[in-house]
Amino acid sequence: MLDVSHARCVNAARAARPWGGQVVGGPKIVEDKVRVVIAEDSVLLREGLTRLLTDRGHEVVAGVGDGEALVKIITELDAQGELPDVVVADVRMPPTHTDEGVRASVRLRKAHPGLGVLVLSQYVEERYATELLAGSSRGVGYLLKDRVAEVREFVDAVVRVAEGGTALDPEVVAQLLGRSRKQDVLAGLTPREREVLGLMAEGRTNSAIARQLVVSDGAVEKHVSNIFMKLGLSPSDGDHRRVLAVLTYLNS
Repeated sequence: MLDVSHARCVNAARAARPWGGQVVGGPKIVEDKVRVVIAEDSVLLREGLTRLLTDRGHEVVAGVGDGEALVKIITELDAQGELPDVVVADVRMPPTHTDEGVRASVRLRKAHPGLGVLVLSQYVEERYATELLAGSSRGVGYLLKDRVAEVREFVDAVVRVAEGGTALDPEVVAQLLGRSRKQDVLAGLTPREREVLGLMAEGRTNSAIARQLVVSDGAVEKHVSNIFMKLGLSPSDGDHRRVLAVLTYLNS
């Protein structure tokens, strides 16, 4: 039986066309081409992802079907001086279809700190999300597969992770924040600050948060400053790594 999420990806790929401009409620997709390696055991979904990215001018340099093949191709590309900008990998791949994809991704992040990693999952698996976030704070993403059907948001996420930013699915953020063991710290945040923190954790910029909440950039900057102060964190100007610092702190 054809997986519904796979079918949605392929349909989205067929409808995809090059575009430019601003995502409503999100940051602008960067025009610079990024080089991508895709690790997905479903040929149908892998081809769909390839089409989505190439239609927007990006380069898919390789596609593989399991975690070991992913590590091997990245090692080979690195030896040739052609390390890609980002890997897009399924969490579960052969041979056991448990955690091969995320294990390979964590391994690659340790071996190649400059390599962005965006993992896709059928549903939220907190343990894997936390494991990814526990390492280096550069270039990481965790999205549900259904999010791929939102073509512009997905491509934006790939570019953002390739450039060292973050892209976390709203459902992942909600579960990580909701089950934090530091609720006493979160209790000090106002409802609006919690809302801003959630959007920050999705990888949104201050300007994108302002558009989403229909407030001024100055108001968002004030909320962000208050959040860092209340959590005892030092903000870094416009750096998406601040998001990982917050999530790591909340889930430490």
